[in-house]
Amino acid sequence: MARRWTPRRFVTLRRVRVAVCVGVVLLASIIFFAITARKSVALTVNGDTKTVTTYSASVPRFLESQGVKTKSHDFIESTDKLAGLKNNDVVTVRSAYQTTINIQGQEVPFWTYATSADQLLGFFKANDQNASKVSVNVGNVYNQLTGGFVINKAGPVTVIADGKTSVAPNGKLTAASILDSKNITIGKDDRVNVSEENGKTILRVQRVTHGQETKNVAVAFPTRTVVDSSLQPGQTEIRQAGQNGNKQQVYDVTYVDGQAESSTLKSEAVSQAPVEEIVAVGPAAPTPAPSTGGSGSNSNSGSGSGSDSGSNSNSDSNKGNDNSSNSSSSTPAPSTPSQQPSQPSQPSQPSTPTPAPAPAPAPAPTPAPTPSAPSGGGLWHPSREAAQIYAQGAAAQYGWTGDNWSNLVWIWDHESGWRWNAGNPNSTAYGIPQILYYYLYTSQTDWPDNGATQIAAGLTYINGRYGSPNAARVFWNANHWY
Repeated sequence: MARRWTPRRFVTLRRVRVAVCVGVVLLASIIFFAITARKSVALTVNGDTKTVTTYSASVPRFLESQGVKTKSHDFIESTDKLAGLKNNDVVTVRSAYQTTINIQGQEVPFWTYATSADQLLGFFKANDQNASKVSVNVGNVYNQLTGGFVINKAGPVTVIADGKTSVAPNGKLTAASILDSKNITIGKDDRVNVSEENGKTILRVQRVTHGQETKNVAVAFPTRTVVDSSLQPGQTEIRQAGQNGNKQQVYDVTYVDGQAESSTLKSEAVSQAPVEEIVAVGPAAPTPAPSTGGSGSNSNSGSGSGSDSGSNSNSDSNKGNDNSSNSSSSTPAPSTPSQQPSQPSQPSQPSTPTPAPAPAPAPAPTPAPTPSAPSGGGLWHPSREAAQIYAQGAAAQYGWTGDNWSNLVWIWDHESGWRWNAGNPNSTAYGIPQILYYYLYTSQTDWPDNGATQIAAGLTYINGRYGSPNAARVFWNANHWY
């Protein structure tokens, strides 16, 4: 017998149909997501390339899923770093290490992924052809990257060491191999650097030695002044001649190729005490009593009859009242009665001579303090030129040359004029890139003074927010900030 239709059965069938539809839609969504989210990405890590399949939507998640650990200074590039990760993208990771470059005499730590001296110098030449401004220091010539630091320069390399110049014909070798071929042994503290000078690649060895120097420094004698009443006012007489003392200072000195480069005070001791100079001076001249004009001079004389004195005193008293009436609009004070005898004025007593103050010796001018770079080195209080030399190499490692470099210069010209101490009164923006304190490397305490730290933070900010200086300038033109 056929099942009869009932309202309850209808509701049950409808729920089944809805559940089936939801399941179909959900399954279709999963299949669609799996197809669209699945990406084929080319991953290159330090020159090794492989193609991998991933469902990650961002580059950081992708690198994490592939077990690629990166540090803060590593260089990470993707096809479109601002749009996330897409199918057929290319992600490149270059592990950075720290070397040292020389900019206008300053030893500046520089993070780079360059695999050769030629490549590193090429970063600076990409935006400035005057590469002689920069030399690359090889911190440890026998342990810089795998197999040593490679010069990688086609053609010969000029080697300068111990006052001698020679030529190595093959610039494709490591610095260690070239030095070994010349029988040049590197000491623990010796320095090796590579530079481009007049189209030539120079591999230079600087011998570093340490020693002590003792200096004799004069100790200025003090001066004491005494008052001698037997001398005339203003007269001076040297009772004991002063004599400078002497102290010995011992310095630890660092020599580079025989020339003193830096010194540190180790100790000092006074070997001869200074002799005090004693100067006698005469007493100060007495201060003359102030004179009063008019008839008052008669009363000061102390001579004449009492009546004369009284009349003179009356006259003086009336003058005083007249003066009071002239100097004030109030009722004049009553005059002194003429019957009151005037007191004869006392002759003025000579004042006790006041000793002249001891002439203090003129203090030597205090030299203005010169800030010194911290022991770790850095681009300490750089000039505009030095800051741009550093920035041009750092920007080139992001691939920012040509218009990107020109726009970076333009932005920081307008933001700070490339001044390391530029501040913004309306925000925490500071330094060459004028980015907020939040974006600076606040974990590094040298950011207020170290131009290298500021520039590195500024480039990181532009790369993360805009992708390039070209895009940052477009935003700046529209908003007058970036």
